[in-house]
Amino acid sequence: MGVDKKLLEILACPKCKGDVVEKGMFIVCENCRLAFPVLDGDVPDMLLEDAWELEKAEKANFKHNLKL
Repeated sequence: MGVDKKLLEILACPKCKGDVVEKGMFIVCENCRLAFPVLDGDVPDMLLEDAWELEKAEKANFKHNLKL
């Protein structure tokens, strides 16, 4: 499934306002080293308080079991 491509084009990191990319079950900001979970396959959770450190997401192979 994944995040809609048009939505992904307009999404930005809420911390630095930089570009983000989709990796597995996350939207990733390489600049801030944050990974934002994508819930239920297509709903990005872009809240800073819900973000994972990029290293944690990498260790989890960009997978999680979070739900809406």
